[in-house]
Amino acid sequence: MTVVSNAERHALVMPGIADRSRRAPDSQPALTVPVTVIVPAYNEAASIAATLHSLLAQTVTPAAIMVVDDGSTDGTGDIARALGVTVVRPPANTGSKAGAQTFALDLVRTPFTVAIDADTSLAPDGLERLLQAFDDPTVAAACGSVLPQRVRTLWERGRYVEYLFAFTFYKRIQEQYGAPMISSGCFSMYRSEALRRVGGWSTRTLAEDMDLTWTFYEHGYAVRFIDAAICYPLEPHDFTFMRRQLRRWSHGFVQNVRVHWRPLLDVPFLRSAVAVACWDAVIASVVYLLLLPILAIALRNPWLLLGYVIDVPAVLVPVLVGAAPRREVGRALASLPAFFVLRTVNAVFFLGAVWSEWVRGRSWHVYEKGH
Repeated sequence: MTVVSNAERHALVMPGIADRSRRAPDSQPALTVPVTVIVPAYNEAASIAATLHSLLAQTVTPAAIMVVDDGSTDGTGDIARALGVTVVRPPANTGSKAGAQTFALDLVRTPFTVAIDADTSLAPDGLERLLQAFDDPTVAAACGSVLPQRVRTLWERGRYVEYLFAFTFYKRIQEQYGAPMISSGCFSMYRSEALRRVGGWSTRTLAEDMDLTWTFYEHGYAVRFIDAAICYPLEPHDFTFMRRQLRRWSHGFVQNVRVHWRPLLDVPFLRSAVAVACWDAVIASVVYLLLLPILAIALRNPWLLLGYVIDVPAVLVPVLVGAAPRREVGRALASLPAFFVLRTVNAVFFLGAVWSEWVRGRSWHVYEKGH
């Protein structure tokens, strides 16, 4: 595999998409748009082809697709290269998705940059829809809706309901107030100049997408959520992988609050959203995990355990609103119990992150893959 040194990176000329053979001979070629897609990849041989095929089949053609083969040992780079895209390989593994993406940023020659995970596929019009957000010159980043690629196991079902709820309810409210809390790391588009201005993706936290989004706000940029731009990541299918993802996400959120809490005070809706998220994650988790069972036992009143499901209607309504257009109401209803299992487990990991990061002062910075 080709290794691109730091010096050689600056001399690399980014080619366009070479593989046009996947389109029907009589079809019109898609419009080429000034977008470079960065795909960070470490041992993603099982999923990288599906991701690249979805990029090659877009309604608009990106000017370049660049896979960052971050020290893979499973042939990830060979698979990507066979599909006609550019493959670059850092001299050594960068240690995180953020490191791999920032490594590639100097190679970008287009006004817009997309970051997409190597286990994520796009709806055919994903790039085209996100581009619409950049008619406003103040917009630095835009993200879309996220739905699991597979919905089979307990953990995938829990995440499916969680995403339906979040992207049907929370994200739309945040967009209405002009302050989406996160431009999702699995698929987002950025203004390249703005990315360079803030130094790319930082490795100081385990949630580089949240860190980057909040940094944009602090620099006076806008961020958009385009609900019709849909991506489909592979979600953790068992507890081993879910544990890794939840630990990374929990510590990443706590780390970002510590890094950004002062500047956040100047972003009105965002500071409120973060405050509510902290309150819900800490106080609600304590009530959910400790207070309710203790009171039920102490007062010998099992009816108190209804507190675990009292918010079912509040969750169910937006979930069904999101599932109905997709004709997935049955799947959503069948997956609802898994959501409450995932929420309970998530509460445990979040309280653990708060205890470790804020109380004990022990920060976690080991980046573990979540699938």
